[in-house]
Amino acid sequence: MPQAEGARVQPETAARVEYELQLYYWMKLIRAFEDRVSRLHRQNKIMGGVYSGAGQEAICTGICAPLKDGDFVAPLHRDLGVFLVRGCDPARLMAQLMGKETGLSRGKDSFLHGGDMEHLIFGSTSMLGSSLPVAVGAALKFRMKREKNIAVAFFGEGASSRGDVHEAMNFAGVQKLPVLFVCENNRYAYSTPLEKQMAIDDVADRAEAYGFKGHVVSGNDLLAVLEVSERVIAHVRAGEGPALIECKTYRYRGHSEHDAALYRDQEELLEWQTRDPIPQYELFLEKKGHDLKHIREQIDERTHRVVQEAVDFAEQSPLPKPEEALEDLYAPNSGAVSKAK
Repeated sequence: MPQAEGARVQPETAARVEYELQLYYWMKLIRAFEDRVSRLHRQNKIMGGVYSGAGQEAICTGICAPLKDGDFVAPLHRDLGVFLVRGCDPARLMAQLMGKETGLSRGKDSFLHGGDMEHLIFGSTSMLGSSLPVAVGAALKFRMKREKNIAVAFFGEGASSRGDVHEAMNFAGVQKLPVLFVCENNRYAYSTPLEKQMAIDDVADRAEAYGFKGHVVSGNDLLAVLEVSERVIAHVRAGEGPALIECKTYRYRGHSEHDAALYRDQEELLEWQTRDPIPQYELFLEKKGHDLKHIREQIDERTHRVVQEAVDFAEQSPLPKPEEALEDLYAPNSGAVSKAK
């Protein structure tokens, strides 16, 4: 974690200072990592599509920071930040993006479908929303085994119109499962604007129909996301059933790197950029008495080093061997199930 050096605070608040700076580091790391990946994509060094979450860092950070070891997370294609906050090695993550043997899936898939089960991060699919039933299944497992863990499933406002999203939420509500649904509402389902995709303003309104509460928060305000997520996660973990948090946000780039996003107004983008989550949080740190200039320099140096080391590792890693292409098609035999006589 970043040190509290440069912060004018009382010694008894050292733990809180460290946490606040860790949150800042995560958002800055996510932004720096994403920016570098976009540059690498233009250099044809990335295998598969790139779906930037620039502008949405407060959501991944604010939702994942309160989680505990053993919690299950099903991120979206735009949630690279979930991997970083949950502890995935940045070097392996970059290797995954470059399709290298040292990546999460040994070079056999793009980031879009990559998961990290060591940290209980479930790989997404191209059918966004289809991971919600999987997260509900994980939550059912937690309840059956009386484990105090929860499942978290991210989805977009576009995916909220899919049938499997409805089925997942309905089952979770009926069974009162420990699952948190997080809607990243960035106003565009690819190129479809919000008003042409749903007849209501808030996806969170739909939660009531499934028998649980929905909460709406600014997804660009890290402190607001944290306040809601800490409170709601505590309720879900306590056995009070599922919940939905809708984070209102905006993606700065197009749907993917090959999308120029000509369908949206430039002034709309500029307006949302004035609500950038990182400068907002920097203002908070400054008002708290931190030496922001010094801390920013420290964290920028650290994030640059971490990202560069990840790139170096990935570029030096080998591509997967052709003869390994048919490996990993099935889960390894644990020996727990004996052959039928």
